[in-house]
Amino acid sequence: MKEICVLGGSGFVGSAIVAKLDAAGYAVKVLTRRRDAAKHLFLLPNVQVVECNVQDYQALNSALRGVDAVINLIGVLHQSRQHSFNAMHHQLPAQLAKICVDLNIKRLLHMSSLRAGKNAPSQYLRSKGAGEAALLEYQHQLNITIFRPSIIFGRGDSFINLFASLVKNLPIVVLAKPNAKFQPVWVEDVASCFVSSIENTDTYGHTYELAGPSVYRFHELVKTVMATLQIKRLIIGLNDSFSYFQALVMEFLPVKLMSRDNIRSMEVDSVSDQPFPNAFNLVPTSLESIIPQYLVDQTPRGAYDRFRRFAAR
Repeated sequence: MKEICVLGGSGFVGSAIVAKLDAAGYAVKVLTRRRDAAKHLFLLPNVQVVECNVQDYQALNSALRGVDAVINLIGVLHQSRQHSFNAMHHQLPAQLAKICVDLNIKRLLHMSSLRAGKNAPSQYLRSKGAGEAALLEYQHQLNITIFRPSIIFGRGDSFINLFASLVKNLPIVVLAKPNAKFQPVWVEDVASCFVSSIENTDTYGHTYELAGPSVYRFHELVKTVMATLQIKRLIIGLNDSFSYFQALVMEFLPVKLMSRDNIRSMEVDSVSDQPFPNAFNLVPTSLESIIPQYLVDQTPRGAYDRFRRFAAR
């Protein structure tokens, strides 16, 4: 395989995957809604960034011509009129698989979510499950691999960084669903799994759960962030009723941080009951070994350490 097309390649996870594909020598075509949003990829020697409305069947069909494999990373945490869960998580994968069959593109890798399924409590997880089911209808015509990660952390993430900002700027952290469980997985581990599976025929037709080495309750994750930043804050955990009320209020904010559907997703633990897949020959990286690298350098002590490194002292 020579040319890989990545849908959603300019995002947090996509950028890590594209960088590894580029380093591995693949020619990479990144499809994005706005080319300017992928400026950080322009300097990668083997990467081409193409503006494309992936919901437009003809535009997507044209963009995929000539590629050897497709990676679909597109997902939304909060739906809107333009980008509903059903459109992005269900209809798009189904359309993508059909185009791959029509263009004789045999290899398709897809990002889903841990605990996705038709009986899941949230629209987000149900739509992810519907997307998986739509792809599996093409399993006899395509070589499909599906990945189901827990929350993904790393420099530039929207989860750990969000709570780091709250911890630094608020005297009290009011936390919805404080006992919800997560098993965070490092973005570089996720990217390695995608890249190593592209030409690994053993991964064809499989669905893999990707989770880190440790399980945390939500309030434990926030305490880990506090310990890393060396900041103490009072955490007030909300019961289910107040969690939904807080999310309802947040839905009216200009920047949506939380929704009631997010709360419903947390009704099931984002935890894998399986060991990390042997197919990738990888030991998952711990949260504690990584987050100091991108949280501590935001503190005054981190700024001082950066100055010392710059001054070579």
